[in-house]
Amino acid sequence: MNYLSVEQLTKTYGDRTIFENLSFGIDQGQKVALVAKNGSGKSTLLRCLIGEEHYDDGRVVFRNDINIAYLEQSDKLNPENTIYEEVFDHDLPKLNVFKKYSKAVRDNDEEGMASLFEAVSELNAWDLDSLVEQILSKLKLHNYDAKVSTLSGGQRKRVALAKVLIAEPDFLFLDEPTNHLDLDMIEWLEEYLSKSNATIFMVTHDRYFLEVITDEIYELEDEQLYRYKGNFSYYLEKKAEREENLAVEVGKARSQFKKELQWIRRQPKARGTKQKARIDAFGDIKKKAHTNIDKEELEIPVKMERLGTKILELHNISKSYPNLRILDKLSYTFKRKERLGIVGPNGVGKSTLLRIITGEEEPDAGKVVIGDTVVFGYYSQANIEVDENKKVIDVIREVAEFIPLEKGREMSAAQFLEKFLFPRSMHYNYVYKLSGGERRRLKLMKVLMSNPNFLILDEPTNDLDIYILSVLEDYLKHFQGCLIIVSHDRYFMDKMVDHIFVFEGDAQIKDITGNYTAFREQSKKDLLEEQAEKRQEKADAAKESAKKAEEKPKVKATKKPAEKKKLSFKEKQEFEALDAEVEALETEKENLTAILSSGEATSDELNESSKRLGELMQELEAKTERWMELAEFA
Repeated sequence: MNYLSVEQLTKTYGDRTIFENLSFGIDQGQKVALVAKNGSGKSTLLRCLIGEEHYDDGRVVFRNDINIAYLEQSDKLNPENTIYEEVFDHDLPKLNVFKKYSKAVRDNDEEGMASLFEAVSELNAWDLDSLVEQILSKLKLHNYDAKVSTLSGGQRKRVALAKVLIAEPDFLFLDEPTNHLDLDMIEWLEEYLSKSNATIFMVTHDRYFLEVITDEIYELEDEQLYRYKGNFSYYLEKKAEREENLAVEVGKARSQFKKELQWIRRQPKARGTKQKARIDAFGDIKKKAHTNIDKEELEIPVKMERLGTKILELHNISKSYPNLRILDKLSYTFKRKERLGIVGPNGVGKSTLLRIITGEEEPDAGKVVIGDTVVFGYYSQANIEVDENKKVIDVIREVAEFIPLEKGREMSAAQFLEKFLFPRSMHYNYVYKLSGGERRRLKLMKVLMSNPNFLILDEPTNDLDIYILSVLEDYLKHFQGCLIIVSHDRYFMDKMVDHIFVFEGDAQIKDITGNYTAFREQSKKDLLEEQAEKRQEKADAAKESAKKAEEKPKVKATKKPAEKKKLSFKEKQEFEALDAEVEALETEKENLTAILSSGEATSDELNESSKRLGELMQELEAKTERWMELAEFA
């Protein structure tokens, strides 16, 4: 069933064409992602589709009677609302009825509750409260009564996300949904959207997100739309094939162009019909022959200041705020070419550690020792200012006209801009004309152009497209200094770091060898070990209880039965089978509990799950009891 039909859509700004004659359709249940370079018009296309921006030509047609929700990068929340009021601020029958019923409950209005009871039941709105609670809890918006005006930018973004999810739309438009989410939130959202029945059209730079959720990827390039029916891995494979085919076509066109150019030059001014057709075709050949297909790896042999034996040492660093411990006697010595990733929930002190390292903030106790040869390059969105009225190239030239390379060579500011996908045509554009992603890229380049030998990058990937992320990864792969990265981009972390500080809160920090995937695998292993420990504790408690029971005085029997010392072969088999059965029942119990508390289940599913949970608890109790009996002799 078609939900969206787009025909011949065209959008221009002045003399610049953003896209031209785009046509595509999205069917019910599809999960589509749009990828393109920053400034290519991804967000513009979303706004045109949703009706928030005018387009020059074409048609956008949605199926009638479908509920549409749109998460944009800049939120439009009412600052006077509380979080709870804002997430319910939709003009939808189900939400409107539930809002009225909730108000009647708060006001203890029994007459109002009675009059709305039937409407809430008809619209199946009883599960809304648990749905809201689940979503706000997962997005760590615990203070429902907090006013929107008091929230940080990241919290506002999460309220906006909660708002579109709670609307349970048929068609969901998402513009960079993972920005300002920590890793746990991103993984929860990934799972939530994967299971959702909603049709989705999104823009995101999160490549693992694209891998897990999407079933089709659209690429907007050179004002054209290319479609790939598959996830991110499939897109990369097919894009490479397309580029190889294009290279072959361009090679043939260049060879043919030389021949046709010679023929054109030899022809007299008077031309026949055949000649005219050949001359007309020459224009197409020329255009194809001049297609730019050159790609280069971003290996820039920068001549940086060599790091000495002493680089960076942290000695018993402590830092606290009222009701919040960040660091507690943290000691660490950095080595040459160190590549450290830092992960953890928002607000546990990741950025605070970076500011302490660079001297922007003082620790409460302890000492930071920095080697004489260290040149920091510290990137975060907040700490780098760019004058919007300056030209792009002047922003970079302010830092340096040239960057020194090995063997006495150097690279100009203009060449460095081109390496980071700012073509010459953009060098004299004013900064205020750049997109959000382009401005971030320019700020990042200011840091890199300063030629540091110790790079600290705090969320460098936010708002950068997958093309520039590839360029940045390429640059960092050849970077010879030390590197610290704080990022929620799992794909980026997997490629860039070799060990991770995990901030767990309350000044607890784990150091895990390996990349992000290794960290998640370790987390799962720790969880399984914790569950096994709990089961063992239960078994030990049962043994202790049985031992005490045996020690109690007993009535003398005429004949003492033979004492059981070990399991029979059959009992041993039963014990081993019970171990697996108990674990399987525990897993099923967790799944059923999740269904009952998710707020997504139908009434039939709730009844069925509730009934099965009751049966399962009895079965689990019986098998656990038998397991404990046998465990005494195992």
